[in-house]
Amino acid sequence: MKLLEEIIQGIQADRITGDLATEVTSLHLDSREAEPGSLFAAIRGASDDGHRFIPQAIALGASVILCEKLPGKLHQDVTYVVVPHSATALGSIASAFYGHPSRVLKLAGITGTNGKTTTATLLYQLFEALGLKAGLISTIRNRIHQEEVEATHTTPDAIQLNRLIRRMADAGCTHCFMEVSSHAIDQQRTAGLSFAGGVFTNITHDHLDYHQSFDGYIRAKKSFFDQLSQEAFALVNKDDKHGMVMVQNCRAEKRSFGLTSMADFRCKVIENTVQGLHLTIDGQEVWFRLIGRFNAYNLLATYATAVLMKQDKTSVLTGLSRLHPVEGRFNYVISPTAVTAIVDYAHTPDALQNVLETINDIREGTGELITVVGAGGNRDAGKRPVMASIAAQLSNRVILTSDNPRFEEPEAILQEMKKGIPAEYEHNLLVITDRKEAIRTAAALARPGDYILVAGKGHERYQEIKGVKVPFDDLALVRELFGINETETKP
Repeated sequence: MKLLEEIIQGIQADRITGDLATEVTSLHLDSREAEPGSLFAAIRGASDDGHRFIPQAIALGASVILCEKLPGKLHQDVTYVVVPHSATALGSIASAFYGHPSRVLKLAGITGTNGKTTTATLLYQLFEALGLKAGLISTIRNRIHQEEVEATHTTPDAIQLNRLIRRMADAGCTHCFMEVSSHAIDQQRTAGLSFAGGVFTNITHDHLDYHQSFDGYIRAKKSFFDQLSQEAFALVNKDDKHGMVMVQNCRAEKRSFGLTSMADFRCKVIENTVQGLHLTIDGQEVWFRLIGRFNAYNLLATYATAVLMKQDKTSVLTGLSRLHPVEGRFNYVISPTAVTAIVDYAHTPDALQNVLETINDIREGTGELITVVGAGGNRDAGKRPVMASIAAQLSNRVILTSDNPRFEEPEAILQEMKKGIPAEYEHNLLVITDRKEAIRTAAALARPGDYILVAGKGHERYQEIKGVKVPFDDLALVRELFGINETETKP
């Protein structure tokens, strides 16, 4: 419980109507969750306007309303705080309500199109291995030291974020590593947080259904770095042509990493096999269990972040060398007949290309590559033909199948993907809407020495169809088809 006058000190209010000495018991974005003594934040969203639900929140007992416009009818016992932008103000209020938890520990945010989950998870695992208590906020899962907390969004809302980070601080966590999505940045979910550093992995075409243009997507990512303080660090991938754009006019300490550029932190790939990566980082040769050139970037970003957070270089490299691949990222299973199946979350053109190029780099002899891939419904449709084209050109066979169709018809999505298949590759194409049947067909077609890539869902254990999450696990299905128990497979 906090006094209203205490938790709004950091915001710019246009008008306050009511008692500043009101005691606030809880914060809510959903009017249905409002309760006596609570503050309800009316946020204007893409599909609805929270101002419509102010009466409902008051009826349930809300004593403070955060809004951008006063409602027509004011209640005598309710305090109204009018601000230019409710979402931005809520970030500051939530931080103050929970005692500014991001100032208690060191918080690092990782943003970019690909590599966010892997880099954030590697950092969490590394710092735990170094004997520190760490927190993780990611697409796959949230963790408070060893406690797992369900993850519902890449980046939770401002209230959930501060509540979660408060729990981490109270549990003794000294560091927290968080994926920061472009949606979260644009919707001000990270407003009010104090970041010790920000990391940019890369940027390629994605989420254009939300941002409308690639420039809009870039601006969203850049705004995260614009908000970093001069005490923080901003670490960017210099090999990405937009890397240095992210830190233009940024107040934070600017540092870079890369495999090909003259960056502050550099890495060289010595060997890349299905068993792992042999890299040189900071002049030290180290073997890592992660696979693929794209993971060399993730490992380098993790190493650089840890060093910038004052960890010993040798201890960091030793710790990283012992870590396993992140769930749903290049997880592989080898069948008794020597067919290698790889399950990966790749759901953007760039991620799919990275995974396919990695497989082509490591496969030997006459083994062929069969790719099973789809595209999500109600998302950026422009990437669908692009992904199909990449799959066709980098695979020997392609099976287009359903991913998470959501509220679209799977067949319509697949027809859009087919448009990207060049005519000379059509003879190597199959379209099988049923995902289970598609994976089963790939396993039946594969011969000893072949590789199968099952792309798009990775760690997800469901298919989202017409608003329902139907149980479905790519990796479990592959194991079943190969007749292999989970304990017999490598992560």
